[in-house]
Amino acid sequence: MARPPLLHLSGISLTFGGDPVFSDLDLLVQPGDRLALVGRNGSGKSTLMKVMAGLVEPDAGARAVPPGVTVGYMEQEPRMEGHATLGAWAAAGLDPAEAWRVEAAAEGLDFDPDRPVATASGGERRRAALARLLGEAPEVMLLDEPTNHLDISAIAWLEAQLAETRAACVVISHDRAFLRATTRATLWLDRGTVRRQDKGFDAFEDWRDTVWAEEDAAAHKLDRRIKAEGRWAVEGISARRKRNQGRLRALQEMRRQRSEAIRRQGTAAMALEAGPQSGRRVIETKGISKRYGERTLLRPFDLRVLRGDRVAFVGPNGAGKTTLIKMLTGEVRPDTGSVTLGTGLEMAVFDQTRAQLDPDLTLWESLTGAPGMRVSGRADQVMVRGTPRHVVGYLKDFLFTDAQARAPVRSLSGGETARLLLARIMAQTSNLLVLDEPTNDLDIETLDLLQDLLGEYEGTVLLVSHDRDFLDRVATQTVALEGDGHAVAYPGGWSDYRVQRPETAPAAAAPSKAPTKPAAAPKAAAPKDGLSFTERHRLAALPAEIDRLEAEIAKLSQLLSDPALYETQPVKAQKATEALAERQARLSAAEDEWLTLEERAAAG
Repeated sequence: MARPPLLHLSGISLTFGGDPVFSDLDLLVQPGDRLALVGRNGSGKSTLMKVMAGLVEPDAGARAVPPGVTVGYMEQEPRMEGHATLGAWAAAGLDPAEAWRVEAAAEGLDFDPDRPVATASGGERRRAALARLLGEAPEVMLLDEPTNHLDISAIAWLEAQLAETRAACVVISHDRAFLRATTRATLWLDRGTVRRQDKGFDAFEDWRDTVWAEEDAAAHKLDRRIKAEGRWAVEGISARRKRNQGRLRALQEMRRQRSEAIRRQGTAAMALEAGPQSGRRVIETKGISKRYGERTLLRPFDLRVLRGDRVAFVGPNGAGKTTLIKMLTGEVRPDTGSVTLGTGLEMAVFDQTRAQLDPDLTLWESLTGAPGMRVSGRADQVMVRGTPRHVVGYLKDFLFTDAQARAPVRSLSGGETARLLLARIMAQTSNLLVLDEPTNDLDIETLDLLQDLLGEYEGTVLLVSHDRDFLDRVATQTVALEGDGHAVAYPGGWSDYRVQRPETAPAAAAPSKAPTKPAAAPKAAAPKDGLSFTERHRLAALPAEIDRLEAEIAKLSQLLSDPALYETQPVKAQKATEALAERQARLSAAEDEWLTLEERAAAG
């Protein structure tokens, strides 16, 4: 006998003073569900989750939860008034015999339950909210961006907890690796409706593209019918007027359907432009170290960053990633050693704390009146990579509306705040990008675009992120802060680092799915005489790099095999062709490098 759903939304409609957020929306959460809730920033994912939690009352429709079923919600900005510490708030309402679950979560998520609420950071508050949800152990868990502010080890711990729970889970997240590890079906919120696909998250993007292609074909067909019927209405309606009234009404209905069709939100028109080329050596450190009181943040460390490198910095929260980057860029002086910056550097910084944005300024003022932004001679224009642009027009490139241009920054969601900061950065020319947690709150489409822009950027990138999939796609070198002040540089991204780190099993916290390695891919040789330490690491990393390039080439080749692409999306076809040629060249160079190192290792 089928078990009843744990949560049922039927006919849900909701409007916030303007266009409807949802209209006649239906949704079921069944026992055992592991659901990814995905959609563009601003599509209403968090609002829908609050409706599911019973915190937002819809204008119409019903929410049904069977007796005895509890629904728990991890909110992004929890209110903690009336509680002295994070632990006291997280354990509030729990039986004392169940409080151990909060303590265990605090340890796994790496926050101090005795931290006073008054001094807790936003990240600590969010981790406490997650601990509270795990402590409550409800039958339905609703998690809104649970991985934001978590380091990779804490994310791996959370993945293990969710794998063991018997509760149904609904997860909003931008983290592909996390979604692959924790969900088995996808809810896609798009223009006020929810679609469900009972496949893993890896199938989502192909499904989305198929739906959009079918919509485009249907809209094109409807437009042709309207055009043909409109011609008939002008030329042929005078004869047999009464008999043709039904056909005329059908034409009016088609026009109504077309006018009411909700257009898909476009992709942000972001662009990066490198400034004058920097010198080949961007940053070189020798023996830099840093201590704060009794704590050693960094032991003597050498690093060379060359033009075009994409260097990722990974490690636990509090390990010193941001401080290390500030030492590399000259903002913080090391206690020992030297930092040499290259010539002609023009730096742009994305700050994870969003401190560059004044919450009381409007979006307009954030572009025209903030320190560091160049404006043209007119108050309504801003210089964008040397060209004057109207402020509202430039904001529209980043998917902001006319009304939002005059709204305060504090009214923005997390994803919108990240897009505004990207708008500020991308108005500048630069040849050194410093990106401290740029992926938090961005939707998957914007992440894809950012990844492509970084791939084409001719400058150098320093990147801090806990998004393992993004690191694998972007980084060419990974600096791991491995505890007790030790920092080690490895070639490649996150997965490459996990393979090369000798004391760690490669699968311990790697993304849950990686491209299958082709049988013909070369195997890395074990360290042998004849190679330097760096060359041995490079030889070990090259097979994974070759695999990744081959997978990208296969995907691009499949895309370009569609003849219709060149007619319907010529710009996309051109970019894909250029990307294919670039990756084929990189693959050839990587294979040649592997063969050279392998031959030298064998000879040694």
